[in-house]
Amino acid sequence: MSQLRLPLGMPEARETEFLVGGSNVRAVQQLERWATWPVMAALLTGPRKSGRSLLARIFAAKSGGTILDDADRAKEADVFHAWNRAQADRRPLLIVAEAAPPEWAVKLPDLRSRLAASPLLQIGPPDDALMPQLLERAFERHLLHAKPEVIAWIATRIERSHIAILRVADALESAGVQRLSIPTARATLADACLLTVTDDI
Repeated sequence: MSQLRLPLGMPEARETEFLVGGSNVRAVQQLERWATWPVMAALLTGPRKSGRSLLARIFAAKSGGTILDDADRAKEADVFHAWNRAQADRRPLLIVAEAAPPEWAVKLPDLRSRLAASPLLQIGPPDDALMPQLLERAFERHLLHAKPEVIAWIATRIERSHIAILRVADALESAGVQRLSIPTARATLADACLLTVTDDI
């Protein structure tokens, strides 16, 4: 499992590392090859808490480009002008949103055409390899201690999403048990209705 680090002297180093796995590696590779984009803008999409904003900041720091985060909540005219400005300045723009059109209902025809011309970079739900890594990261942030076998057990029994991982960490922290075992995790996550598999393995 590789990591991308933000090249900035930020004190919380772990907060500036983006874990790369099968669900996001293609987006990372497309960002690394931004000079080959057909236009000086791309659209990066991904679910909540997927690290899309962090990846965008890493891209901007490395490329000298700019970011328009939460673009699907911004004024369409602002997105349109930012896209045009990126072409004029020859400075790459990364437009970050939760979803691409047509799910992102863009009303301005000129903006729709420009987004359609821009490369689409997508972050998907975490895969089998990335789930334990993200759980470990979340547990570190919540000061939770769990052996690899406990993390592996949880990873195969919860919803495969970034937001579910954060909910699991919150629930375990709220239970007040810092050193996790499988029985403790099972009881706590069952009570919180966060288990999708409820066997007794």
